[in-house]
Amino acid sequence: MARIIEKTNLNDNTIKFVVNAPDIAKRALPGQFIILRLDEKGERVPFTISSTDGENVTIIVQIVGATTMRMDKLKAGDGFLDFVGPLGIPTELDELKGKNVCVVGGGLGTAIAYPQAKYLHDIGAHVDVIIGFRTKDLILLEDELKEASENLYITTDDGSYGFHGFVTQILQENIDKSKKYDHILTIGPVIMMKNVVEVARPYAIPVTVSMNSIMVDGTGMCGCCRLTVDGKMKFACVDGPDFDGYKVDFAEAMNRAKNYIKEEKEHICKLTGEVRNA
Repeated sequence: MARIIEKTNLNDNTIKFVVNAPDIAKRALPGQFIILRLDEKGERVPFTISSTDGENVTIIVQIVGATTMRMDKLKAGDGFLDFVGPLGIPTELDELKGKNVCVVGGGLGTAIAYPQAKYLHDIGAHVDVIIGFRTKDLILLEDELKEASENLYITTDDGSYGFHGFVTQILQENIDKSKKYDHILTIGPVIMMKNVVEVARPYAIPVTVSMNSIMVDGTGMCGCCRLTVDGKMKFACVDGPDFDGYKVDFAEAMNRAKNYIKEEKEHICKLTGEVRNA
């Protein structure tokens, strides 16, 4: 049983859990994830590791389904029956020591951008961080990312905080101002990552994208996170979650995500009875 040391509600639908898991904490690297299960009948759910402190593992969770609704009712002292990791291939960061790197995060992807930015900052990379949210109330880890970067840029879709617009606009503006990035790492919605790649393409800046957002099972058995990379089928959970952004077939990934859009628009939640209109 992995005990919850701390639970913090970051906003109305996002929770931070600090979990005592020393074996994982001592080995985890940026980009890796854990799989947890609440009890013997619980589903297995992957969550990317946001940070570690040697004894504990922090994960940041968005309340979107049955398991995360149940997690919202937990408190410090409770625990998870299974808490397994670290899983996935770590992000390749050591080669970026001393380089100029831009880390771009969107929404909950910011929780994954943070450990990458911090690691890069700690090894001596020059780090800019650009993060985007729909509105001010959803902003995560602002103070932590300020400490892990030389420059932090925040955007909101509605203009309620920071720059009124999208992360790609800030990225393009920085490049136009002669910022010479040696590498870009981006984590967030698939369409955002695709657009980051397109901004970088004319300048041939290498881009690493994290495809953890499409993972479900975490072992490759469910097949939900399959995607085409460089013309070959890959699984985000076992072959990634990081990939060369220029080699990912984003059109295919986005088309697959639309397969059940009709059902999602007409969905009635069996837990709450709420009619969900997408």
